[in-house]
Amino acid sequence: MQGLNIRKAGISDLDTVTELERSCFPVPEAAGRKAFELRLQNYPECFWLLEIDGQIISMINGMTTDVKELCDEMYSGTDMYAADGKWLMLFGVATAPAYRKSSFASKLMERVIEDTKKHGRWGIVLTCKEELIPFYSRFGFVSEGISSSEHGGVKWYQMRLRFE
Repeated sequence: MQGLNIRKAGISDLDTVTELERSCFPVPEAAGRKAFELRLQNYPECFWLLEIDGQIISMINGMTTDVKELCDEMYSGTDMYAADGKWLMLFGVATAPAYRKSSFASKLMERVIEDTKKHGRWGIVLTCKEELIPFYSRFGFVSEGISSSEHGGVKWYQMRLRFE
């Protein structure tokens, strides 16, 4: 698609990604400005943006770690971050409501998977709501059942994509 660009986020994107998150998730589940600032300052290499004609419409962010399970403490701290970590933990996949069901999240996920493989990681872990399991399964993610996460007071399912 003409005008489509995938790039890594930078601190200058802080306001835009915070607003995009707010438009995509209920307040208890949405990451706030402070969380995004922490992520952009400490592991921007784990933050992808998809733009159309310069407008950010989709994002995927997380962090790399050697910890095998995604836990709530990862969302707000850097203690478990490892630049050369074996696993990419995804914290959020978000697409602006007006652009949903247009394959933008899929295009971005394909890029994230490609980049993660290139770095020699073992795989990617994420949590999602039950209705999104089929979406992530299309990329090869396998459900590992209900997550221990209590983030936002919602029932999450942990999914893993293994490269090894």
